[in-house]
Amino acid sequence: METITNKTLEKLKYELVRDGIVSYETLEKAEELANVQRINIGQALINSGILAEDTLLKFLETKLHIPYVNLEDYEPDTRCFKFVTFADARRYRIIPLFKIEDVLTVAMADPLDLFAIDKIIETAECSIEPVIASEASIVKKIDEYYKVADTVDSITLTSDEDEEFDWTEELHKEEAGEEHIQHVIRAILKQAIIEDVHEVNFEQVEEGLKVVFKKNGEPSDKGTIPAILNSAFVSKLKTLSNLDATVCEIPQLGKLCFKVENAMLIASVSSFPTIMGERISLKIYKPPKHLDKIIPDEKQRSIISHALNNPGIILVCGSPLSGKTHMIYSLLMEAATSGKNIMTIESIAKYELKGVNQCELNENVGFSMDKALRYVEFQSPEMIYLEGVKTRDAFEFLSELFYNDKTVITEFMANNMTDLRQKLAFEDFQSFKTLITCLIFIHSKDSVEVFDKETLQKYLA
Repeated sequence: METITNKTLEKLKYELVRDGIVSYETLEKAEELANVQRINIGQALINSGILAEDTLLKFLETKLHIPYVNLEDYEPDTRCFKFVTFADARRYRIIPLFKIEDVLTVAMADPLDLFAIDKIIETAECSIEPVIASEASIVKKIDEYYKVADTVDSITLTSDEDEEFDWTEELHKEEAGEEHIQHVIRAILKQAIIEDVHEVNFEQVEEGLKVVFKKNGEPSDKGTIPAILNSAFVSKLKTLSNLDATVCEIPQLGKLCFKVENAMLIASVSSFPTIMGERISLKIYKPPKHLDKIIPDEKQRSIISHALNNPGIILVCGSPLSGKTHMIYSLLMEAATSGKNIMTIESIAKYELKGVNQCELNENVGFSMDKALRYVEFQSPEMIYLEGVKTRDAFEFLSELFYNDKTVITEFMANNMTDLRQKLAFEDFQSFKTLITCLIFIHSKDSVEVFDKETLQKYLA
């Protein structure tokens, strides 16, 4: 189960010692366990049997003067779910309970997470009254109550059926309806997962909405959703992705969360207006793997480790859909155990990384890449990941970060090493090239090259 840092416990952990609930040595051991297992300190205390969950929750209730609610037999008012999206509920471990006049009461595992509260206030447009509940009970309620209305439900893979699985069979099973549309979306996603496809495009044609899988740069036509279902399908997919289904004249970017077996996957969903109607592009991101699973060579990992622990630029290169983002998330996951202030600036957070401050751009409220670059320095990051750096100003900013002793991770698109060398030969990149301390080039899923600074400078000279 994914977790996020519990700001409440981080603030109050030493109160546990002062109140004689745990010893300082026990607290230190719990913190070590939390770091190793990538969980928050509350889970470490409970999982190791040091504290009962009820004891910890009652402690928080007393210290914060915030009521504790046992959700086991509690039924939330489902009308309030429109105020909190499924993605936000999962990310912040929060579930709405009821609304009286202009006050929405929500159960939270981390009631001092002011960022989460501000986000919900912004979307709900009302005041928020938090109560404390256990993280496990909140996650259980989220899975139970958001199951049909706001998700595509869980995707189950069965090897016997998967070889011949065809999403179009789901299309003809039932009469058209909202639940049927959700089943079709789930079937398309399931087939994409089975075929190891990371990009699915929905293109408007005369017959309806053509479904195109893209793998290794090659498109493959997978059938068409009839024109009569176009509007309902696009509307439901956009709603599930937290996009405005009533707006089709401007581009939108959102994300779709769904489960495959026990893993939570995220897909970015981009809608773009064309003269034929909206074109939808969906990109699926799988959870990152530990670095030793991707790069088994110890010498190459040593180069990466040195780069992660020193100022400089780590450049991840490869062709489109080669796995650059997956590699970068593995790097961030590796660095997250260092205790550094790590920040990301990206269009969509593809996976929730513990110990990393992930920031999603939001053009709707004016939070653009330019604005993020202007203000991120005030957060004093020691390591920063910048997604899709393309402008001269952005490259100059990367150089400034290096000179301020930051470790920077970014990506660059190149089909092969020759292509990379030709692209970096332009004058605009001359200063940037000298700051690259590590280059990771992804040739394919099973072929990755790692270059240290000295080797790279000779190659790019």
